[in-house]
Amino acid sequence: MSGNSDEPTAPGADWDALAASFDDEPDHGLRDTDVRRAWAARLASWLPRRPGDVLDLGCGTGSLSLLAAEQGHRVTGVDLSPAMVELARTKLAGRDAVFLTGDAAAPPVGEQRFDAVLVRHVLWTLPDPGRALRHWRQLLRPRGRLVLVEGVWGSVAPVGIPAGRLTALLDPLAGQARVERLSDDPSLWGREVTDERYAVVATYG
Repeated sequence: MSGNSDEPTAPGADWDALAASFDDEPDHGLRDTDVRRAWAARLASWLPRRPGDVLDLGCGTGSLSLLAAEQGHRVTGVDLSPAMVELARTKLAGRDAVFLTGDAAAPPVGEQRFDAVLVRHVLWTLPDPGRALRHWRQLLRPRGRLVLVEGVWGSVAPVGIPAGRLTALLDPLAGQARVERLSDDPSLWGREVTDERYAVVATYG
């Protein structure tokens, strides 16, 4: 679940209570044409070119899931909030998509494997991000990829995970990771931002 455009909501927030207004943020609901187009273009460059199975963890109301589905992917979304999951199901009604209520760190997908695991603004909230990354890596098929959108927000008491720390956590997983800076693209956020926002795409096999 991505956080507020100025600063993400702290871990432990009542996501069900936030669900009704969650899409009001430009980068959540993607209601603005330019913001939606910007995220669609980034997602197309991060996800496999051929249609595949995408696991969207912390999917929120399913805005990124919808973009992935529109690009031909089969989507499984997981979110801790039942209210968010219901909104995502409504948003993607008629699409090749399934939404489950569960923990992003240990998604309830059984033995299913994916061509890409997509996670936006979730890793920083987890008590053991390294363990989560190892588990997500195990959910990938050969030549699969992790797509991680993260950042550091706030100036007085910053929260988040710096790109350097995230790439260090990925090093033991023996993939090829690239970092893409997102702070300098206001079309993604609906405004100019000055904090650290980035994506890491790590490919395996």
